Amino acid sequence: MHKHFSILSLLFFLSVASYSQEEELPEVKETDSIANTLSTDVLVIEDSISFKKKRNINPLAPSKAAFYSAVLPGLGQIYNRRYWKVPLVYGAIGGSVYAYTWNNDNYKRFRVAFKRRQAGFTDDEFYDLNGDNAPGAPPDLDLDDLENQQERFQRDRDLWLVVSIVAYVLNIVDANVDAHLKQFNIDNDLSLDFEPYLDLNSVTNDPTYGMALTIKF
Repeated sequence: MHKHFSILSLLFFLSVASYSQEEELPEVKETDSIANTLSTDVLVIEDSISFKKKRNINPLAPSKAAFYSAVLPGLGQIYNRRYWKVPLVYGAIGGSVYAYTWNNDNYKRFRVAFKRRQAGFTDDEFYDLNGDNAPGAPPDLDLDDLENQQERFQRDRDLWLVVSIVAYVLNIVDANVDAHLKQFNIDNDLSLDFEPYLDLNSVTNDPTYGMALTIKF
């Protein structure tokens, strides 16, 4: 009787152990399924980053734009497709050149009159401006007036010459800098974003959870 009871007890324990092993198998399979899912997610994230489109950069573009503007003002802006800057370039350079020419012409007029007055002539255009002076009347503009006007127009002429040169140089610098800036990725989407972060340990296959902070400039 005791012997039969021992045999029955042994069979009972073996059946319980076998049932316990069968119950644990689904948990292992479920863990493997989660690990495979996490591994797939990580691979998808890496693929989306690796295939990001890159912009082509032409390192010679700034030099070309500067050269074109040096040859012909405004041509570098056209090369950069900044067409709205062309009228500004010609307005600045053209206005400066016109002011220089106008002051230079007036300087020459007063210079010639001053030299003739010193030589004893009274037929210059500033001696009798309206043509109604009586014989022997003093001139409308004497030697001091002619000298002052001559120096004034000479000073303004030199100033506008400097302005013209500066406008020409700025035209070249603007084309060069603009070509540099066009090669940067300037995005109007300035945002702050939180994204979930998933990683899988290659040794233990344990998942790691976290948050990723993304700032777009």
